[in-house]
Amino acid sequence: MNRRRTFNLAVLPGDGIGPEVIADGIKALRAAERHMLACHFALSEYPAGAGAYLHGGDPLPAPTLAACERADAILLGAMGLPAVRWPDGREMTPQIDLRDRLDLYAGLRPLVLFHPAHSPLKGLTTLDLTIVRENCEGMFWSRNNIPAADASFVEDTLHISRVGTERICRMAFALARQRRRHVTLVDKANVLPSMVFLRQVFDHVAPSFPEVTTDRVYVDAMALYLVQDPARFDVVVTENLFGDILSDLGAGLVGGLGMAPSADIGDRHAVFQPVHGTAPGIAGQGIANPVATILSVAMLLEWLDLEETHVAAQHIRAAVASTLADPRQWTADLGGTRTTSAIGDFIAAQI
Repeated sequence: MNRRRTFNLAVLPGDGIGPEVIADGIKALRAAERHMLACHFALSEYPAGAGAYLHGGDPLPAPTLAACERADAILLGAMGLPAVRWPDGREMTPQIDLRDRLDLYAGLRPLVLFHPAHSPLKGLTTLDLTIVRENCEGMFWSRNNIPAADASFVEDTLHISRVGTERICRMAFALARQRRRHVTLVDKANVLPSMVFLRQVFDHVAPSFPEVTTDRVYVDAMALYLVQDPARFDVVVTENLFGDILSDLGAGLVGGLGMAPSADIGDRHAVFQPVHGTAPGIAGQGIANPVATILSVAMLLEWLDLEETHVAAQHIRAAVASTLADPRQWTADLGGTRTTSAIGDFIAAQI
């Protein structure tokens, strides 16, 4: 008798709309699982986020971190609340702590336009690009260095290492090899020595992928080009802060943050989550868009890297595409009236 392989997934619903969209991501996962012969998913939920801090004094409790280290993959909702902050004024970001603790150096942020009406750009009918964001260095490097209360100035360190840059560039090139075989480096090498170094390392890696063509664009120009002609790009690789900003701009091109999935990937672990935040202003109203979370589930299935999970991911994306082709199935952020659970149910039924 053939035995089904069990994948253990750690689920961190988080704060605000996190639990709402996670519920519909799980609907899609279970719908796909019903058609699988070789795979089963064991889900275990753990506390993390601002709510966990208010309850127990730690936004990323040790048992939660240990469970994430053991899990085959991690599904995360959204974390943090504007009113819950550290004494120095920063919001709590356990999702970033997870990246650091698990060395999730590659932030993959696909941007796909499912319907022309979702984009604010006139005439944009198709868009399919992926931003590859370096997750563990860059301008976020010194984020835990707390200045003195009476400091007369504060500095943040932009840290670019050879090892960190090489591995994120290789990730971008490997991804491009599976797509349209083009990588764009985004930097600020005309001004910053750290960016000159970033470009030098990129140029060192590029010859290892001779079938992939390349381009280099300054970050300010990239903001312009993403608005003028985003379809020219395939895979975009960049520094941590630049990737954080440009991926939100890109999300705006395809319908907003509710349409933007992501994966934070390392050599051993991976977290899958929507790009959006906790949106406390709409939490509990049942109007949040779960599509980003559902597409993040598809990325999770691809990362597990079995033939069956790849097929399941394709079915989830096809179900999302067929659902979003019908304006009657759009949530409020897309100009529709469907609720979170209604569109989640509809997508699950299409899988």
